[in-house]
Amino acid sequence: MTIMMPAADQAVLARREAIIAALRKLVPGEGVISSAAEMLPYESDGLMAYRQPPMVVVLPDTTEQVSKVLRYCHENGIKVVPRGSGTSLSGGALPLADAVLLGLGKFKRVREIDFDNRAVVVEPGVTNLAISQAVAHAGFYYAPDPSSQIACSIGGNVAENSGGVHSLKYGMTTNNLLGCEIVLMSGEVIRVGGKTAETSGYDLMGIITGSEGLLGVITEITVRILQKPETARALMIGFAEVEHAGQCVADVISAGIIPGGMEMMDKPAIHAAEAFVHAGYPLDVEALLIIELDGPGVEVDELIKRVEKIALGCGSTTCQISTSEQERLLFWSGRKAAFPAVGRISPDYLCMDGTIPRAALPLVLRRMKEMSAKYGLGVANVFHAGDGNLHPLILYDANKPGELQLAEDFGADILRLCVEVGGVLTGEHGVGIEKRDLMPEMFSEVDLNQQQRIKCAFDAQGLLNPGKVFPTLHRCAELGRVHVHGGKLAFPDLPRF
Repeated sequence: MTIMMPAADQAVLARREAIIAALRKLVPGEGVISSAAEMLPYESDGLMAYRQPPMVVVLPDTTEQVSKVLRYCHENGIKVVPRGSGTSLSGGALPLADAVLLGLGKFKRVREIDFDNRAVVVEPGVTNLAISQAVAHAGFYYAPDPSSQIACSIGGNVAENSGGVHSLKYGMTTNNLLGCEIVLMSGEVIRVGGKTAETSGYDLMGIITGSEGLLGVITEITVRILQKPETARALMIGFAEVEHAGQCVADVISAGIIPGGMEMMDKPAIHAAEAFVHAGYPLDVEALLIIELDGPGVEVDELIKRVEKIALGCGSTTCQISTSEQERLLFWSGRKAAFPAVGRISPDYLCMDGTIPRAALPLVLRRMKEMSAKYGLGVANVFHAGDGNLHPLILYDANKPGELQLAEDFGADILRLCVEVGGVLTGEHGVGIEKRDLMPEMFSEVDLNQQQRIKCAFDAQGLLNPGKVFPTLHRCAELGRVHVHGGKLAFPDLPRF
């Protein structure tokens, strides 16, 4: 592992058997996994380049059990790493050797469907796609749709503020989230939000969304559902130059057209996806745009004409318009399967995640091509073009010495480029460990310290998911937060101002 993590607490490891015994009392039955072989599936998340067996895995199935586990760990100074479905691509659920891995996989119940208020109350282990399936019979759906929606859990979506191909028009998780039940590290249970869009007080839900498991463990989620649009049609447009496709994206948005989804793939990704799903993608183009327009039928027909005209003005060479729902879904099937498809053409790949202003798309794509030549590694591009969220897939072979490091250096340069052109380090995958050490590229020390003060307000001992997001760990007292317990100040050796 090239990324440094917090040193294991040997005193905690020495108490491992006692800790396991105590956890078995809190979560009886098959709720505690402690053997090395059984814990193997939990040693990494979707960022599989980094692996670390946990000290022990705990799988509660009620909020009360989560509360008891966190309270016990809080009282005994034991770190906790929350985990959803393990599909995170930033290492957000990477275990620690001296930490309890708290899995939420048993929280799979849909607790309430409220069509009157257009809301659904679910547990965090429910998959993203399952929410839409639960309400499809009444003509509703849940809008954010990550490509991993068949497997990723809604709790993880909240933790990472996940997006998807339809986030351009309908927003990311934060725009479709109404309420949460959260268990703090102390074991206390709080509720934020509800079924209405407006709540009083501080926007704690905005802080929790995208907090990557550093502030609390989410045990219940209320999301907004939407009525399916009357009409949805997709255009599949090919370009002889990647830069021309990027210009088309900018021109469509600047024309005041907000598609339901606007995705882009370059030639390597097109060929990989077509070989995998046979969606009918043109193979003689350098870039492919999939643009979906939805709404009333008359409006969609008019928008299709306008988009087709814009594409022609940008030099499009092919244009196919879906004529049925089956064909529309076929267009999307290749994009949705792009990540596994690329896995068939390379032994390994790193899936990056950065966001740039749309106008910078042609420049960034050209610079990435230059970087590919510099590092001697291929790259396949699939991304949410409409909102500038890039997902370059850097191709490498982990069995070749030094290639993983080259891939990581290549990825770091891409993310630095995103910041350089006015973008950000992540669009939806989160920071985790993957982008942690690049945070100073975007934030000053003052910025990062202020963010950590929020962490201290929720978790003063720094026990929840340590080693993620922040490149330098601080004790809360160092950041000016004084915590008094039993009449004694923590860290009495530190100067206070």
